[in-house]
Amino acid sequence: MEFPRHGWPAELIATFFLVGRLPRAPGTFGSLAALPILYLLHVHWGAIAVGLFAGTVAILGTWATAAYLRGTEESDPGSIVIDEVLGQAIAVLVLSAAPLPYLFGFVLFRIFDIVKPWPANIIDARMKSAAGVMLDDVVAGIYAGVATLLIIEVLP
Repeated sequence: MEFPRHGWPAELIATFFLVGRLPRAPGTFGSLAALPILYLLHVHWGAIAVGLFAGTVAILGTWATAAYLRGTEESDPGSIVIDEVLGQAIAVLVLSAAPLPYLFGFVLFRIFDIVKPWPANIIDARMKSAAGVMLDDVVAGIYAGVATLLIIEVLP
């Protein structure tokens, strides 16, 4: 494993501590790697801590993604998974800190991130920048959070 290609802080942040360098399903593993951190923040300090984490990830992730993109010709390399961390944080932000809502939030976030419903598809297609990489996952996270809340309300 060649390290660092894009500068060590940017590489570590953009790949979420090298999770994005896994050979298969890096986005799924990036989302999955975020869950224990999000859950611990949520249980111990509440949704405000998850929101602060998401804000920090948004700022540092956008910077790291921009630096990472300067070292590649791809517009959204699969190894960048900090966007999945941000989207996953947004998806669970409005949920209760319990295993079932987190499971639904994870699965629905991955579905929305892969399917990219409007406007995520427009962002993904037209915004070839660090902001675009991050924003389509923000949309997927919002959709996943809302859908999970609706499912949780419908289930007995």
